[in-house]
Amino acid sequence: MTLYRYIINEIWPTFLASLFVFIFIMVAARMLSITELIVTRGVRVTQVIGMVVYLLPDILTFALPAVTLMSVVVAFLRLSVDSEIIALKSSGISLYQMLPPVVAFSLLVFFLGLVISIFAAPWGNRAFKDLIFKIAETRADIGIKERVFCEPFDNLVLYVNNFSRRERVLKGVFVVDRRDKDVTNTIVAEEGRIIMRPDERIITIYFVKGTIFVVDKNLSAARTIKFNTYGLNIGLKDVMANLKSRRKAPHELSIGHLIEQLKTVPKGEMRYNRMMRELLEKGSIPLAVLFMGIIGVALGAQIRARGRSAGIGVSLAVFSAYYICLMVMRSICSSGGMSPVIGVWIPDVFLIISMIYFLRRASNERPFNFLASSS
Repeated sequence: MTLYRYIINEIWPTFLASLFVFIFIMVAARMLSITELIVTRGVRVTQVIGMVVYLLPDILTFALPAVTLMSVVVAFLRLSVDSEIIALKSSGISLYQMLPPVVAFSLLVFFLGLVISIFAAPWGNRAFKDLIFKIAETRADIGIKERVFCEPFDNLVLYVNNFSRRERVLKGVFVVDRRDKDVTNTIVAEEGRIIMRPDERIITIYFVKGTIFVVDKNLSAARTIKFNTYGLNIGLKDVMANLKSRRKAPHELSIGHLIEQLKTVPKGEMRYNRMMRELLEKGSIPLAVLFMGIIGVALGAQIRARGRSAGIGVSLAVFSAYYICLMVMRSICSSGGMSPVIGVWIPDVFLIISMIYFLRRASNERPFNFLASSS
C-alpha cells in the first residue's frame, strides 16, 4: 500500500497541472471568437464567463485521456530517471505489480469522464447555444434603431421608419441582406414583425406587402420579386461563426433524447449516423482514459531520456495518433461510410493494441531509445 500511495502521489500533481494547462489552451483558442462578440456586439462580461463555463464539460471530455496519459508518463519517467524503478525491480516488484494504483487512478478518471460525457457535456453544449440565442435576441431589440441605418447582425443592414419594441413591429422597412455570397437581396416592405423561435434558435422577420430586389454580386443579372408575406430567418450562425441553428444538434441531446430520436429517424440517414455516433462516444471516449493510463506506465518506465519534456512529447504524439484516428472515424461514421456501431470503437482498439505492444516491450526490458539524450 505504501508503494501504491507513492505512485499515486507522483501522478496526481502532474494530472492537475496538465489539466489546467490543457483547459487554458482550449479556452484561449475559443476566446478568439468570443472576444469578437465582446468587441462588435457588446456582450457582457458575465455572459462571457457563462460561455466559458458551458464550454468546459466538452473540453474536459477530450482533455481527460490526454492528461491521464501525460501525468502517468511523466510520473514513471521520473521514477525511471532516478533509478527507482530499477530498485523496485531488484526488490522483486515487477512492472505489472506497479499497475494497480495506475488502473485505480485511471478508473476514477474514467468514471469522472463518463459522468461529464453523459450529463455535463450535453447540458453545456445546449446552454451555450441558448446563451448565444439570447444574445441574438438582445441584438434584435437593441440593435435596431428608428430612421438610422444599422447592422444588428453580420451582413444585414436595416432601416426602419418606426419600431415598436414592445410588439416588435417595424414600419417602413428597408433591408440589405448580403449573407449570400452570390447575390445581394434588398427588401422594401410596408411592415415587418420580429418573431422569436427559441426551440429552433431562429429569429424570423416576417415582412408584409413589399418587394425584393435580387442582384448578382458581379452585377450581371437582377430580378424583382413582389410578395404579400415573406420570412427572413436569422440563425445563430449570423451571430457567431460556425454555430448552426435549426433543431438541436446530437451533441446537445441527453442519452434519453438520443435513444428516443433514434427510433424516429430512418437508419442510414446522416442525422441517424451522427446521433448513434454521439451516443456510443459517450462511453468510448471516457474508456480511452483507462488504456491511456496503462500505456503511460510502459512508456514512462522505458524511455531513456531526462526531463519531463520527453514524457510530454511522447504523450502528445500518442494522443495525437489517437485523436487523428478518432476524427477520421467520426467523419466516416457520420457520412455513412461505416456503421457507427463498429467505427466508434476503432480508436479504442488502436489504444488496446498499443497498450499490449508497449507493455510487452517494457516487460521484456526493451527501452525506447529514440528519445535518448546525448548527455
